[in-house]
Amino acid sequence: MPTLTHSTEVPSPVVDVEYDYEELPETSPLTMHLIAGAAAGIMEHSVMYPFDIVKTRMQVVGSSSSVVYSGVTQALRTISTTEGVRSLWRGVMSVILGAGPAHAVYFATYEQTKKVFTAAAGGNANALAAGAAGGVATIVSDALMNPFDVIKQRMQLAGTGYRNIVDCASKVLRHEGLRAFYVSYPTTLMMNMPFQSIQFGCYDIFRRTLNPTGSYSPITHVFAGGMAGAVAGALTTPIDCCKTLLQTRGASADMEVRAANSMDAAARIIFKKQGLSGFTRGMKPRVIANFPATAISWTTYEYFKWVISRRDAKRNF
Repeated sequence: MPTLTHSTEVPSPVVDVEYDYEELPETSPLTMHLIAGAAAGIMEHSVMYPFDIVKTRMQVVGSSSSVVYSGVTQALRTISTTEGVRSLWRGVMSVILGAGPAHAVYFATYEQTKKVFTAAAGGNANALAAGAAGGVATIVSDALMNPFDVIKQRMQLAGTGYRNIVDCASKVLRHEGLRAFYVSYPTTLMMNMPFQSIQFGCYDIFRRTLNPTGSYSPITHVFAGGMAGAVAGALTTPIDCCKTLLQTRGASADMEVRAANSMDAAARIIFKKQGLSGFTRGMKPRVIANFPATAISWTTYEYFKWVISRRDAKRNF
């Protein structure tokens, strides 16, 4: 009789693959950065949009929208009851159309320049490299976003009569020329470069402090992103006030405001009409909006990075 032998296969051990998502793999195409950035930008700007309207209304000078609100809650209540709840979302399509490509380019530029600055620093990633990369990314992305931001703020004002963002863009172009879409660009850069440098630097510090291992941690990204955005938003509010004046000047009844064409001119008008307190107008809604907005942006972006890195790690394993 033949001897029957039973062979027992030893199952291969299950290997836990670590996904190092902090830097997307070199094999990840640029489109992956663009997709992650676009998703993050749209989420960031659209979710907290009503607070952005309140901020604009508080900062505008010499317009029918120049109403003194006692607080953010009272402003939201007043706008929704007198103009309708839908008015809290006027102009949001301009943000969605602009934020997608602008943030796609923004995060893609950030990732690439951060690698360059990190390599220049001896290969050690730090807050300075992250902040410098954020500043460079801002220059590129703001060139795309600025016209959309002008349309957004014009739509946010009360009584401007624009039917939609196309009507707004065509009227601004016809009555004020192409320059109206970029008159605030230098001021926007002067605000957003320190804003993004502070935000990226703070985010890097908070993230490394809260999560020294660097593993994927949504809770860490929420708090680190939110705190970084709140700090950056508060510190750059004075420049944001100047930017708002320049971007809404065409809707103002004040001839001095309509003639403003630089950050210096805007700052002098604000100081003349509102004093030093004029440079802090809108700070509270700006901080309130920035905390969840940047938390959403970073969490969305880090999630996409994690998914992309995990996919690539599985493919190469």
